[in-house]
Amino acid sequence: MNKDLIAIFEYLEREKGIKREIVINAIVDSLRAAARKSIKGVGETVNVEIHPKTGEIEVFTQKKIVEKVTDPLEEISLEEARSMESECQIGQVLEISITPQDFGRIAAAAARQVITQKLKGAERDVIYEEYRHRVGEIISGTVKRFIRGRTIVVDLGKVEAILPERNYPKLERYNAGEKVQALLHEVRDTDMGGAEVILSRSHPEFVAQLFVQEVPELHDKTVAIERIVRDPGYRTKLAVRSYDPKVDPVGTCVGVRGTRIKNIIRELNNEKIDVIPFSDDPIQLMQNLLAPADIKKMKVYDDRYWMVVNDEDYPTVIGKKGMNARLIGQMLGKEIDVQKMSEYQKLLSIQMVEQAESPDPTLDEKLKIEGVSGLIIESLVSAGYDTMRKFMQAVPAEIPTKVPGVNYYDLADKLIEQLRKRKG
Repeated sequence: MNKDLIAIFEYLEREKGIKREIVINAIVDSLRAAARKSIKGVGETVNVEIHPKTGEIEVFTQKKIVEKVTDPLEEISLEEARSMESECQIGQVLEISITPQDFGRIAAAAARQVITQKLKGAERDVIYEEYRHRVGEIISGTVKRFIRGRTIVVDLGKVEAILPERNYPKLERYNAGEKVQALLHEVRDTDMGGAEVILSRSHPEFVAQLFVQEVPELHDKTVAIERIVRDPGYRTKLAVRSYDPKVDPVGTCVGVRGTRIKNIIRELNNEKIDVIPFSDDPIQLMQNLLAPADIKKMKVYDDRYWMVVNDEDYPTVIGKKGMNARLIGQMLGKEIDVQKMSEYQKLLSIQMVEQAESPDPTLDEKLKIEGVSGLIIESLVSAGYDTMRKFMQAVPAEIPTKVPGVNYYDLADKLIEQLRKRKG
């Protein structure tokens, strides 16, 4: 019995999940090549057999029985053939055992590289078969070691997976032997001909799958995550929709007293999570994202949303280092440009003063502001603001006292826009 070979079979089956037949085929191919080089008097027809239970190796060659030998590598005389097989005849092909005593050592040395390459291919096939259909799922493993800085090798059992440094939040720290959950991000080929499993804890889909685990209504499609964006380690925003009018999508994801979302936050090391109701209307979706802050003014451009919010709401809307605004922009598919109310009013006042100094004679015509009711215009005229120039020269704080209920800045914005359209 070849105990060394049997030990290899058992190890590869147990630890790598590679079937014995695959290993034997890889070794047979390599030993056949080694036999042609190491055994003299052998032609191209060489067969190698390995017994799967004992590991014994036998090498055979085939030679045609002829009356007179002209090619010793491919032919054998009848006399010599009958010394091996008494009833053979001329024209038959005889299979001859040519296994040398030291062939195991010679063959192993010659075939080591080929076997390694083939086993890598076999292991790659096992990895693909086991994990390729699980891409997008959450899997668990154990931190085994660190390579290339903070890149983690994770033991999944039969194979080792890679959790690259860029694929998990910078604030997360791990030690060898710790359990870790991650998203199976992809299975890809390596330069050495193998395959590797790539994990991620920073991908938004990781958070989405954590919710699917915690919320049965997501699994049965009663509730759906329509959009999700993330700044790993800091904040995740997800917009959810219910396909059952009796089910509140936000409350379902949060859980009674926050039980469901707390489990997810714990897994994410206290990362903040905002769950908001989804809307097909981008303006409504934006309002849901900004709540409880109110949008005081807004304009929609091709590449961005411009908005004004109260000064006290501005820090919340922008977030730490602009993170919240960036996530909202990603959710909406456009950048958002947020301005404080005080800054907006200051800028508008400056524009009004600059316009009032213009020599444009139309500014001295009767006051008319597009989109403003005639009743408000009459009230302004009665208060002494009968032309656009006089209204522009007014002190903003005086308008509400002379014309109660009128918002100076709303009217000023409309007037500036009206003049802008007229000029261009």
